[in-house]
Amino acid sequence: MSTRRTERLSEVVKQEVSKIILYEMNDPRISFITIIKADVAPDLKKAKIYVSILGDEAAQRMTMRGLEHARGFIQTELGARLKVRYTPHLEFCLDESVKKSMHISKLIDDAIKSSDTTMKSEQE
Repeated sequence: MSTRRTERLSEVVKQEVSKIILYEMNDPRISFITIIKADVAPDLKKAKIYVSILGDEAAQRMTMRGLEHARGFIQTELGARLKVRYTPHLEFCLDESVKKSMHISKLIDDAIKSSDTTMKSEQE
């Protein structure tokens, strides 16, 4: 059950983690990353950060390792920016939804193209 407070904190965590990654970090492993969503636990002690990473699987693995390596730094910076008693323990999760939606969109486009060519050949 999500309360209004956890929803607000989730949005703030998402924004602040995005800013920290974008402006504070200089790790070359972390690139082409988008923070999709942050879910803060009801006790406000844990937060899952869902990220989308552009690139192949090797680039995604390297970026996830970079994020895991920088988790302490990100948590420290987040704690300095938040006005809460506990800084949430961060867990980064790879979000595949963008990749899946692009794949489905491509399949739909391919199906439309093949049906168009089928209809043209039937008309001739």
